[in-house]
Amino acid sequence: MRPTARRIGMITPSSNTVVEPVTGELLAARHDVSVHFTRLRVTSISLDPADTRQFAQDSFVDASRLLGDARVDVVAWNGTSGSWLGPGRDELLCDAMARAAGAPATTSTLAVLAALRAFRARRTGLLTPYTRDVGDAIAGHYADHGFPVHAARHFGRTTNYDFALLGDAELDEAFDTLAAAGCDAVAVVCTNLRAAHLAARWESRSGVLVVDSVAATLWQALALAGDTTPITGYGRLPAHPPAVQTQR
Repeated sequence: MRPTARRIGMITPSSNTVVEPVTGELLAARHDVSVHFTRLRVTSISLDPADTRQFAQDSFVDASRLLGDARVDVVAWNGTSGSWLGPGRDELLCDAMARAAGAPATTSTLAVLAALRAFRARRTGLLTPYTRDVGDAIAGHYADHGFPVHAARHFGRTTNYDFALLGDAELDEAFDTLAAAGCDAVAVVCTNLRAAHLAARWESRSGVLVVDSVAATLWQALALAGDTTPITGYGRLPAHPPAVQTQR
């Protein structure tokens, strides 16, 4: 007999220092959800083949199989590689992950797109730590999925570990620039940016929806696990869970 608590399985980049603590903060008031992590090696983000090869499907299948041993209710790739490699790639990845784990699967990119769709975003702002060419690739894929990027701000970094070193003041300035440009939603695309705690303040002063990648991943993973309890204090997205989903 399965326990009543939800078990969320998450795969995160090896150099990520944000996903685990921030997911824990989001779930601090919940005692009926546990999150179980495994890692795969990711150290640098660029369009160079040496870096894109870090996201080979076999690594995700192996990681998902390990999470399946813990009998998780859902498995999520808590990384945004599908944003520049293509959401279609993530859809195929989810099929493989779900078979390996024996549970529904999602990714950060698919969750961000689902959130933009759920809130009917029309003028999307893109905030990333990446280089311009990676940002342009993301913008192209988002436009193909119905979310043309109205304005973007990229910090030009390539070392994944360093993304977490961006502070509140730098992120505040970047968000304010996008809000002033007329965006009605800002997607924070990177799960190693510590921005979830800023969402409520940003929304309060601007009225602009914030779709943080870490918060969005948890938002969709919980729905796939059959849990639609709101999470308050982190902006509109976690406070408005989607209907329970039976598929990714």
